[in-house]
Amino acid sequence: MQDNIIVLGAGRMGEGIALSFILAGKEVVLIDFKPRSPEEREHYYEQARSRLMTELKYLQEKRLIQEEHIASMVKQLRIVDDQQVQMVAGSCLAFEALPEVSEIKQQGLAWASRHLDKEAVIASTTSTFLVTELACMVSHPARFMNAHWLNPAHLMPLVEVSRGKDSEQRYVDALFTVLKGIGKVPVLCEAAPGYIIPRLQVLLMNEAARMVEEGVASAEDIDVAIRVGLGLRYSVLGVLEFIDWGGGDTLFYASNYLCDKLDNRFKSPEVITRNMQEKRRGFQDGVGFFDYSGVDLSNYRRQRSDAFLKRLELLDLMPTVTTRY
Repeated sequence: MQDNIIVLGAGRMGEGIALSFILAGKEVVLIDFKPRSPEEREHYYEQARSRLMTELKYLQEKRLIQEEHIASMVKQLRIVDDQQVQMVAGSCLAFEALPEVSEIKQQGLAWASRHLDKEAVIASTTSTFLVTELACMVSHPARFMNAHWLNPAHLMPLVEVSRGKDSEQRYVDALFTVLKGIGKVPVLCEAAPGYIIPRLQVLLMNEAARMVEEGVASAEDIDVAIRVGLGLRYSVLGVLEFIDWGGGDTLFYASNYLCDKLDNRFKSPEVITRNMQEKRRGFQDGVGFFDYSGVDLSNYRRQRSDAFLKRLELLDLMPTVTTRY
């Protein structure tokens, strides 16, 4: 498995990714591509180490790490400029976390192609470019993919991995293994604008802003509704699972109602209509976006309810119960 973890780009995302691996006991080489004088470089490196120390002390305050381990953790990070590295021996995993500028990405990926072993897995953390747009910048594109981390990278568990038409499964598997090994939860998507999370959240954020604009509710009340309504619900049931839970037909009719009262941005996709016609409406049919054949639905509902109650308890939102004798 990958012995060396390399992060190309010493910005905030690069630092967050480096910290994720440091917390898991891995040594990381953070490569700074920005031209700097020796004095500027040393000052910048000291700032980066200071930010790392601040994050580690915060985690220590929260009793996630022990104070006596902080100094050794800081030593797990080595920051160098792109001129100081000749060749990285052995297999490695490199994350490109450079600014969202094509020319800068090309510079970093060309550097990786020259200096890393041809078996090294290279993943761009871009949120702007499709994997198919960057793969041509890498030698041996079979080992290249995008890996979109969510901020803050060292705390958010999800990493969205997007593969290109040339990405070989063994490299995807290798990336997943490493990410899971440090406690991350990788998901796979094809080369599509917005990955999964940005595409969903842009729709949600725009609709929330539109409701403020229309005077539907205050910003404060909308955010409370998101936190204790959607947020709680979808931390237990995924969106597609929730459709199956309530029934695809319910979504279809609710969409038609909102289309009639508001506009066509609420129109349901063709797959919802097709699932209704094919009796794939979810729980009621035993199949929807997921297959429930052989599933004890009563027990399944209970498990989900148990998980929901745990979240309510954690957030001190359990229902008030008054017993009268």
